[in-house]
Amino acid sequence: MADIPLSALEVAVVQADTRAVDTLRDTAAFAQELERLGYGRIWYAEHHHSPAIGAFPPVVLAAHAAASTSVIRLGSGGVLAPNHAPLMLAEQFGTLAALHENRIDLGIGRGPGTFDEATARALRRGAGPTTDAEYRDDIAAILSYLVDEVALGPLPEPWLLASSTSGATLAAELGLPVALAHHIRPDNTHAALDRYRAAFTPSRWSERPRVLVCVETICAETEEEAARLAGPMDVVKAGLLKGASEIPFPTPAQAAAHTFTAQERQALAGFRAQQATGTPETVVRRLTQLADETGADELMLTTPVYDFRDRVRSYELVMKNS
Repeated sequence: MADIPLSALEVAVVQADTRAVDTLRDTAAFAQELERLGYGRIWYAEHHHSPAIGAFPPVVLAAHAAASTSVIRLGSGGVLAPNHAPLMLAEQFGTLAALHENRIDLGIGRGPGTFDEATARALRRGAGPTTDAEYRDDIAAILSYLVDEVALGPLPEPWLLASSTSGATLAAELGLPVALAHHIRPDNTHAALDRYRAAFTPSRWSERPRVLVCVETICAETEEEAARLAGPMDVVKAGLLKGASEIPFPTPAQAAAHTFTAQERQALAGFRAQQATGTPETVVRRLTQLADETGADELMLTTPVYDFRDRVRSYELVMKNS
């Protein structure tokens, strides 16, 4: 797996018994640690009104991390186009790219970034869900503004986030690199990639199909420790399976005391089998398999564990054993 670049998706988990500001303060330290380890990029995800994830704008986190690092790429994974005016996104990321030349990515997605309908409508000033045509127009407008209106010099590298064939098709039509959310909807990964590669049209943004696959990755010295670290996210996922909105991110001790139904255990085991959890040997073998199966140009790891040190250690173990 040594020839596959590795990067990171940071979702800014706010742990139980901590404050959101504590998570925010870890941002620069996390970026510095991953730069030291040799990771190629860090993306920050847009979320709103969640007890488990901080509502920190990706452009702000990227700017903060960029100021305390020197080579690692930083950006959004993603900013959600329906929540923002296209010109504003172009101005924000165009400015950031001018300040930090050849280090800024603009990953764009479609979802609302929240499970709360009232919050979604507030973000969109009362507007309803975006149609396919409106989303396509927004992406095209962002790209056009970057080139024709902002034009501050070096441009951010645009990516389209996708978790389905429709998102992959749009990325192909626009000639954009695609980032597949395997960590969210793994069952759609292969069909989306097939559609993307078959329909890709070269553009100023990319001459060929470029594929990044994001995978949930939790690595520890033992299988038991990896399972313990994965416990809090399992509790959050079980809540989502019940149709509940997001719940606070529990401590490992709280997660260990949680009782899962047989159906939840089966669903969680099925999901975990498509991700990468375990010892360095297990994780690297699984990541290598996923890279081979998808033909990915890059793997992006997301590691939703409770403690900052455990999260950094997971990234360290993967990189040292790759």
